[in-house]
Amino acid sequence: MSGLAVDLNSDLGESFGAYSIGDDSTILRLITSANVACGMHAGDPRVMDDTVRASRELGVSVGAHPGFPDKVGFGRRTIDATPTEVETDVLYQIGALDAFVVANGLEMQHVKAHGALYNLAVAKPEVAAAIARAVTRYDRDLIFVVPVGSALERAGLEAGLNVAREAFADREYNGDATLVSRRVKGAVISDPRAAADRAIRMIKEQVVTAVDGSSLPMKVDTICVHGDNPNAAEILHAIRASLRDNGITLTNMRNVLSGS
Repeated sequence: MSGLAVDLNSDLGESFGAYSIGDDSTILRLITSANVACGMHAGDPRVMDDTVRASRELGVSVGAHPGFPDKVGFGRRTIDATPTEVETDVLYQIGALDAFVVANGLEMQHVKAHGALYNLAVAKPEVAAAIARAVTRYDRDLIFVVPVGSALERAGLEAGLNVAREAFADREYNGDATLVSRRVKGAVISDPRAAADRAIRMIKEQVVTAVDGSSLPMKVDTICVHGDNPNAAEILHAIRASLRDNGITLTNMRNVLSGS
């Protein structure tokens, strides 16, 4: 594979029981990698099985999306967990999803932490190291999805994991490269054109403009559009069109990292 390439990922399988969240059937047709909820922040065994099966049928690579055990808060509330609790909860969730991955004849591609767990691990080395340990204990060939320059990235590299550096097309960044809180108006980008333009600049120039006007370095292997964003499908359509217009190859994380 020559030239620029990128993966598009989205957080899916977040429905559970009688509750439906996100338009997974549409989004799966627009992405190359799916981060599947593992039953703690969202999802349940039926949803996990259905999401993995649909991913297989559409040729989408599958990864585990472990979060805090917090369905009421959708995994977006920070829990005061010890590193051992984080490590074992993440290990448990990877194994739970992998049961459905194996049963559907696939191999798991990656692990990406969810919500408050992801945000906490970005800044706290002990939490980041706990997540990295869970991944290495399960399968050190799994790709570890991280934001560039974060404690998560350092933990993955120190553990010898293959890291995929992620950026968000549909979220605003603070000047310190953290995500603007969802409580702040405008933190979630809903305009498809604006999100697509940000994605292309991230890929081609490796920068993103923060809310304070500063330019942040942003090396990108994979770009996320959140599955629960009401405009997710429209944003993904716009990004895919912009990728085509700019001659950028769309493929899964493993291919991006290997250059194949």
